[in-house]
Amino acid sequence: MLLREIAEEREERELAPRATRSRDTKGRLKPEQPCEVRTEFQRDRDRSIHSKSFRRLKDKTQVFVIAEGDHYRTRLTHTLEVAQIARTIARALRLNEDLTEAIALGHDLGHTPFGHAGEEALNAVCPDGFKHNEQSLRVVENLEGGNGLNLTWEVRDGILNHTGNGFPSTLEGQVVRIADRVAYINHDIDDAMRGGLITMADLPRDCLAILGAKHRDRINTMVRDLILTSWDSDRITMSDEVRQATDELRNFLFARVYIGSSAKREEAKAKRMLQDLYWFYLDKTDVFRSEVSFREGDSLERQVCDYVAGMTDRYAVAQYAKHFVPQGFKS
Repeated sequence: MLLREIAEEREERELAPRATRSRDTKGRLKPEQPCEVRTEFQRDRDRSIHSKSFRRLKDKTQVFVIAEGDHYRTRLTHTLEVAQIARTIARALRLNEDLTEAIALGHDLGHTPFGHAGEEALNAVCPDGFKHNEQSLRVVENLEGGNGLNLTWEVRDGILNHTGNGFPSTLEGQVVRIADRVAYINHDIDDAMRGGLITMADLPRDCLAILGAKHRDRINTMVRDLILTSWDSDRITMSDEVRQATDELRNFLFARVYIGSSAKREEAKAKRMLQDLYWFYLDKTDVFRSEVSFREGDSLERQVCDYVAGMTDRYAVAQYAKHFVPQGFKS
């Protein structure tokens, strides 16, 4: 018996009846021969983590643009925190950890430089708009490596629906959707306190009374509540009390950190930079084609959007300086 088949048999024995089995996947856009060692969802996890798009997340803003300091989250560290929280929940509920991790590792592969500021900038200029969850799906279906990663349907469904109006079709996808929120609420509080934007005294006391005062206590409360509330449910959810406290904490972050705080003062510059690059490449098609391999079947606007969205913060700044800042003469 192949090692993959042994792993599939283990899933059949050990996972909860409502969990998603890898042998029951709806498949890939392009059929492939199964791996002798790994299940289908293990392959998807590995493909995401070995991709260039994943590596670029280390130099993409999470919340604070051009933050000074070694300990602020990046889009990569956020992704790893989401994966850790999601796996803890999935393991406790006897769901498929491999599927959960594959979705978590791929959920932000399409995120722009400069966090949500970059997303807003491209959404304002791209003809079809721009949403990072849709772009993440586009990365794994079309862009990464020139042909996409050819992931399974369940992973692609979870990536697309980790945010926005859609809802994941699997419980594993639901776990990632809510783990994403648990992660960013708590680590954004941590980063905001590190940056001097808020203090512990600013946090809503009624929320802390329910969730806990410390970073680890809040995460533990949320995760434990998710597990207990979702134990016999066909939906991953929190209890009313914990959900309301979590939502209030999120609203606090929007009011005090995400909108109008001093840490966001560079966002207008970042947005302008990305939009200037977008319009520059549309106008200077010769320059664009010298930097990017042109894709048949996609409009120029779509390809320019893909290129700018895939940049890291550092690369976007370098390209802006290259094309817009006067350069010195070469001797």
